Formats: sequence, C-alpha cells, structure tokens
Amino acid sequence: MVEQASLPNENWDAQNEKVLQTAPAGSANCLPAGFASSANALSVARVHGGTMIDLYYWPTPNGWKISIALEEMELPYNLIPINIGRGEQFAPEFLAISPNNRMPAMVDHQPLGGGAPLAIFESGAILLYLAEKTGKFMPRDVRGRYQVTQWLMWQMGGLGPMGGQVGHFRLYAPEQIPYAIDRYTNEVNRLYGVLDTQLAGKEYICGDYSIADMACWPWIVPHERHGQRIEEFVNLKRWYDLMKTRPGVRRGFDVGKDIRQQALQGMDEHARSVLFGQRARR
Repeated sequence: MVEQASLPNENWDAQNEKVLQTAPAGSANCLPAGFASSANALSVARVHGGTMIDLYYWPTPNGWKISIALEEMELPYNLIPINIGRGEQFAPEFLAISPNNRMPAMVDHQPLGGGAPLAIFESGAILLYLAEKTGKFMPRDVRGRYQVTQWLMWQMGGLGPMGGQVGHFRLYAPEQIPYAIDRYTNEVNRLYGVLDTQLAGKEYICGDYSIADMACWPWIVPHERHGQRIEEFVNLKRWYDLMKTRPGVRRGFDVGKDIRQQALQGMDEHARSVLFGQRARR
C-alpha cells in the first residue's frame, strides 16, 4: 500500500515555520536518511483512478505551490527530490523536462487529452494545467477565470521574484548592501499591502479558494526572513492563518520537512556557487 504524506501535528506552526524562518531553503548538504534520491521516485500519495504524476521538487516556496495543489486536488503523485544545492537540476535527464534548470517540474503520464506523457515546467503553468485537468480551484466563467489568472500572474511576476531578491540580499549575499536590502524589503512590503487590500472583505484572494491562494501563500510563509511584520496587514494575516487550517495546505507544506530541518546546517560554498554562480551553459 502506498503511503500518504503525514498530516503535521498540533505543533505544526512552531516546528515547521521556525525551521523555514531560520534556514536557507537550498542549503541541505544531502538527502536525509530514508528519503529518496532523485533517481528513485518516492510516492507520497494514494494511487486512485489510474493517474500518476511525477513531481520534481525541493521544499521551497515554488515547490510548495505544487505539492499543496496536488494534495488539495487529491491527485496521486510520485515525489522526486531535486537537490538544488547539489546541482541536480543540471542533470541532462532533468533538463529534458525543465529546460530552465529549475524546479518544480512535473510529468503527467496520463495527461489531459491523452497521448504521450506530458512534461511541464514553471510553477504557474503547472497550476493552470492541474486546475484544468481536475476542474478544481479555477472558476469556469470568463471573469472569474481571469480574476484568478491575473493574481496568479501577479505572484509569478511580483511577489515571488521580489521575495527571492529580498531573501538573497538579506540572507545569502556575501556582503550586506543597504541599498539592495532596503529596495527589495520595501518592494515586498508594498506587495504585502496590495494583497492586504485585495483580501479586504474576502475569505480568499478571489473570493473562493483557488490556485491563486496556493501560489501566493508559500511566498508569505518566510515573512520574517523577508523583513516583514505580517501583523501590520490585518487582512493578509487573517488569510495567512486561515490557509494554515486547510488539511491540503498542511500536507503539501509538510512534504520534505526533513530536508528543511537538515537545512539548519547552513549553506556551504558549493551550494552557494551552484545557486548563485550560474551562467549560460553552451
């Protein structure tokens, strides 16, 4: 019988968020004992309906988007860890799936529309595909669909990239550059304000729960590391806490938690060079 990812216990917030707030996401030196290598898929979900998805994953905000979506949609999947701190994203086999050498990526072996297995990279594209495949978490009417799509694009083009920059300059840069820290900390603060305003009078970002929520929430999780006081944004804080009560979000966030705990060891020079020293490969 295939084992499902376990639901975090009552101390989920303290255990998991504390690790995330204090450790670089890509800094694990190796896979923890008992965790599958990228050469061997570790199945963490029920097999039902004959559908099987391979998820190429590392526990970062972009990775969580997809593990959360798969759990919320109750789709079976095989988890294939891609240790981005060890350079596994540059393996030729992975490049064939993700030309940008970035995770997450996925392969659907029984894709929408039939035919050969379908490989998709970029977390936003994966979320759109999964919503279409399942008919879940995306409105069917034109106005509602584009409302969700535009907030997904907002995350992809703003909240994610700016969160990545502020995280880099506050935590990973070899020297502290006040201008860069202030620039990106302030921009992330502005984006928090935009989302806070959007959430006024709404339970979720677009009213009903959608892939826009799944995309945005993981990038709010590291708010302390990004220099933000989430308590200053009343609507955002309410939504953030509400998201944590969803079992699918909890299960998705729990995927790979052993890797996050191992990341407390910190980032070594090899990981730093792999993550921050990339140039075009010819």
